[in-house]
Amino acid sequence: MAKEDILQQIEELSVKELAELVEMFEERFNVSAAVAAPVAVAVAPAGGEADGDGASETLKVVMTSAGQKKIQVIKEIKEITGKGLKECKELADNLPATIKEDVSNDEATSLKEKLEAAGAEVELQ
Repeated sequence: MAKEDILQQIEELSVKELAELVEMFEERFNVSAAVAAPVAVAVAPAGGEADGDGASETLKVVMTSAGQKKIQVIKEIKEITGKGLKECKELADNLPATIKEDVSNDEATSLKEKLEAAGAEVELQ
């Protein structure tokens, strides 16, 4: 099978199917999801719609690392979630942490950019 054919098949997967594929890669090739997930995120928007029902796909924003600027990341989590500082610190300390669930692709991308600008590493699932 040609590489182009494989990429074309990946483009047709939903975000959920792509996340499952990443997990399979992680297990089979003994790699970290942090290495494989950016590929999935880059390809995911091409999937377009949810599994057959025509509804828009919703995503989950998951922080995998708080990075070096943990205080800025905690402040950004607080702004995004509206939670107290203690809860936000707990999210930053217990990774991976789901920051927000059931968000549109545009909102998820925006939140990812904000968290990454603060120094975090983020995956969209």
